[in-house]
Amino acid sequence: MDRLFKIFGTVLLLLTLTTTYGQDKRSFSIDFYDGTFNAEINTNMVVTAPAELKPADIKAFYSSINQSAYQPLMDSLLAYKNGHHLNDWLYYQLIRKTAQEISPKADNYSRYTLYKWFLLAKSGYDARLALTADHKVIFYIYNDEDISDIPFFEVNNKKYMCLNYHDYAKTDLHKDPPYPVDIIVPEAKKAFSYKVTRMPDFKPENYVEKKLEFEYKHKVYHFNVKLNKDVQSIFANYPGVDFESYFNIPLSKETYGSLIPLLKINLEGMSQKKGIDYLMRFTRYAFLYEDDEENYGKEKRLSPEETLFAQYSDCDDRAALFFYLVREIYNKPMIAMLYPTHITIAVQLDKPVGKPIVYKGKTYSVCEPTLQPEDLRIGQISSKLKNTPFQIVYHYEPEIVRF
Repeated sequence: MDRLFKIFGTVLLLLTLTTTYGQDKRSFSIDFYDGTFNAEINTNMVVTAPAELKPADIKAFYSSINQSAYQPLMDSLLAYKNGHHLNDWLYYQLIRKTAQEISPKADNYSRYTLYKWFLLAKSGYDARLALTADHKVIFYIYNDEDISDIPFFEVNNKKYMCLNYHDYAKTDLHKDPPYPVDIIVPEAKKAFSYKVTRMPDFKPENYVEKKLEFEYKHKVYHFNVKLNKDVQSIFANYPGVDFESYFNIPLSKETYGSLIPLLKINLEGMSQKKGIDYLMRFTRYAFLYEDDEENYGKEKRLSPEETLFAQYSDCDDRAALFFYLVREIYNKPMIAMLYPTHITIAVQLDKPVGKPIVYKGKTYSVCEPTLQPEDLRIGQISSKLKNTPFQIVYHYEPEIVRF
């Protein structure tokens, strides 16, 4: 009889543990572009934290969550990242959505930021936290690229960029300087990259069509370009990256398929010079111009797909779109010429046109993709810039494929 009671007690204990274990987990799903990220968290990952943090609060948060069953969530995040070939910036968008699922931003911004920091650090990125005197929590990431327009600090000659500055855009961090909170996360070693070399696939049903048209050689050309508003959210808080990174942001698959093949059809039978002239004038005249300061209240570089989507765009945006179109269709060497208030592109043609730009022993012809007071042809530059010095800020040379 005693043996029977022991067996019954053991079975009851196992049932209790199984039930408790099931209750200790919470599953969630996140729609992420064309896919769904499915994951579950153990409830011991839900750690309290005050809205106004002190260094001791951050250390207590890390101590608690570091002892939780967080590894299954990390495995799911990294598997999704690798399976969908997400660049770091896109992976960070998934981290943001995951942190929002665990601890909504509107409920407790500080705790939401702590989760973002923890998940990025445990993903292997050298992420850091700092606090200001008035309890702002500043989230930094190690980055070795040329990034502008967001604050950074240096530690041991390593540069850390502020990932959440947009949440404190009206804050002067010089007047209220952040002080680092030293927490060692052994896994957190990698540099974070802002390069976006592959756009995610989006659900085809989430695209909308935008009609574009322009006139070339007395003929009107019409386009129905497929665009996805999620592209705007991806780049909403994207910083000013270096020109190489900026000019090489690609189009998404559906947008590419709705534009590039049609452009190639329109260019059939044209000489290379005439085809590049066509692309220059498409970029110049198919879109409305407005300066970023008037449009956004600040300088904002649009990716090629954002430029196609936006109601207005300026010279940076046109230069990036024109560069992308020429690279995809003709893959010609190009340089980006930066003036104090303007940027334009010059292309290495088979025969230079107009007054060529000589760079590293090669000649390039200016192709102005932005509307100017004069109707500029290939090889011509605006009269207001003729005597203005410029810098070559990007040089594109196609890779030579060897078999």
